Amino acid sequence: MVRLFASAGALFWFTFAALAQTYPARPIHVLVGYAAGSGPDIQARTVAQALSNSLGQSFVVENRPGANGTVAARAVAQAEPDGYMLLFSSSSIAPTPYIYKHLGYDLVGDLKPIATIGELDGVFMLVDAKSPIKSVPELIEYAKSHRVLYGSPGVGNELHLKAELFNQQAGVKMVHVPYKGTSEVMIGLLSGAVQVMFVSPPSVMGLIREGGVRALAFTGSKPFPSFPDVPLMKQYLPQYVYGSWGMFFAPAKLSDAVLTKLNGAIHAALLQPAVAEIMQRDGYMPDRRDAAETAAFFRKQVQETAEIVKAAGIEPN
Repeated sequence: MVRLFASAGALFWFTFAALAQTYPARPIHVLVGYAAGSGPDIQARTVAQALSNSLGQSFVVENRPGANGTVAARAVAQAEPDGYMLLFSSSSIAPTPYIYKHLGYDLVGDLKPIATIGELDGVFMLVDAKSPIKSVPELIEYAKSHRVLYGSPGVGNELHLKAELFNQQAGVKMVHVPYKGTSEVMIGLLSGAVQVMFVSPPSVMGLIREGGVRALAFTGSKPFPSFPDVPLMKQYLPQYVYGSWGMFFAPAKLSDAVLTKLNGAIHAALLQPAVAEIMQRDGYMPDRRDAAETAAFFRKQVQETAEIVKAAGIEPN
């Protein structure tokens, strides 16, 4: 009996090692639920290129935007769990179970977190450069007596929730205008259709440098490295510290062998100087969570966003 268990254990580890050694044997597709040129798209492509170089197979990034990343997430949740179709998503995916009645998949049960690319300490609150509003206190005072419109990439998107959190803590009622994506919100801001937006640093740093928009605040715990003069939101609203993250996922039944290999490969990719430079430029703080720690982190994030959605008064549709 002892010999039988020993043989079974040896066979398991041999199979585990064999899977890890032979994967990947063909190109891997990475679905991104956001538009080309968005922050998540840039991050996914940066890491995918490094993975292509290190693992010897192409990691092909495909954009499938829609419904806060759920179009891409559904496709991956329903894919074969062989590691050849992956998902890269921002934290906008976390509140989706509380926003959509019919996702077509179980966010926690049908997707397996692989690794994060790190955590984004915060986002910018923007107004158009021509706006007479120069600071957060001015915006709060103005919004108490005027109708202020803010844009986001859709109902329940993390940027929508950040603005609603601001409404709650500032005691104002800015009105939400949903768009299909961040670029459309930016067009709305620059055209005057909306007065305020929240946005992650990667997609807006050029506009801030060029003076096209004005950053009223950064929502992180410390100043954003590239724009240290932008005030922290917590200077005005002490409880407002709200960041983001990016994460790779696979179908839930992906083998532990491939999961472990991908987790290690992603962390190794993030240590490459060219990749690390881009991530740090975009404000991402690296982490070294293994696959189990990544899964626990993700479950906690999904649970916490439930309270924010409820407080924002968003009804599932």
